[in-house]
Amino acid sequence: MTALAAGSDTFSVFGTTATLLVCEPGQVAAARAVADAELAAVDLACSRFRPDSELSRLNAAGGAVTGVSELFASLLEAALRAARLTDGDVDPTCGQALAEIGYDRDFEQIRAAELPEGGVPSRLRRAGRVPGWHSVRLDRERRLAQLSGGAQLDLGATAKAWATDRCAEVIAGRLGGGVLVSLGGDIAVAGPAPAGGWRVRVTDDHAAGPDAPGQTVTITSGGLATSSTTVRTWAVGGGRRAHHIINPATGEPARSCWRTVSVAAGSCLDANTASTAAIIRSAAALPWLSDAGLPARLVRADGSVETTAGWPRDPGPADAA
Repeated sequence: MTALAAGSDTFSVFGTTATLLVCEPGQVAAARAVADAELAAVDLACSRFRPDSELSRLNAAGGAVTGVSELFASLLEAALRAARLTDGDVDPTCGQALAEIGYDRDFEQIRAAELPEGGVPSRLRRAGRVPGWHSVRLDRERRLAQLSGGAQLDLGATAKAWATDRCAEVIAGRLGGGVLVSLGGDIAVAGPAPAGGWRVRVTDDHAAGPDAPGQTVTITSGGLATSSTTVRTWAVGGGRRAHHIINPATGEPARSCWRTVSVAAGSCLDANTASTAAIIRSAAALPWLSDAGLPARLVRADGSVETTAGWPRDPGPADAA
């Protein structure tokens, strides 16, 4: 997913590519400084790959009640909300399951470890059903958290989208102009949109360039997110590949009829929650997204496309939200 317009900056964060667009080109440096500070704070709060993060500390607490920061409480609350809204399909207790299939370090390190012949020692094991989001307790007022049943947190399904919304909101609030923030294709916009809206290229393979097959849409508010089973993947031996979207019912990478799902919603967090759940729900995602009134574009493995709730069918610029 590629955003097109305005003064811009591109940089690496969270093992992916970030894009920052502002309506006023002179505000790029100031906007980047805000984004850097916000993203660094999120990383320190909830990175699964930093031993000094709050998430790592809670995972290592052995079920003890643990004090958390306001930021971490907000991130955990967002993850629990996503679980509740999707009946547990987007579950924050997939940390152990991800580690079992080899996602136990930063994704760039996983890619670097792949052998030239395309295989690594097999680590794909059956983790079984994850402990479930009900095993997470959060006392929001006192900022206390507790895990039970051996639960291990991973907030990857929501934290990046939450951070995208947060960056856009803070930048627009401080600088007063329109802004678009994209973190690995998860997009949030805030402030006054440029004339005609923000143009976004949604590709069938969302890690591909703007000339790849896909569609250009416009958004003026809220967020747009894409989930995929084809981009963040790694070899697990025997010619197999794993991806990072876990089905909580099995503890394994979701088996879906969709390779890519893009959703527009009132926030990037809600869009990403829906796109992730759609991958897990497979064919059942179509009526679910339609009933929820969420515009979505779903791409099957053979490249055929389905759309819901007014997502534009025709190629070219059109309103998706």
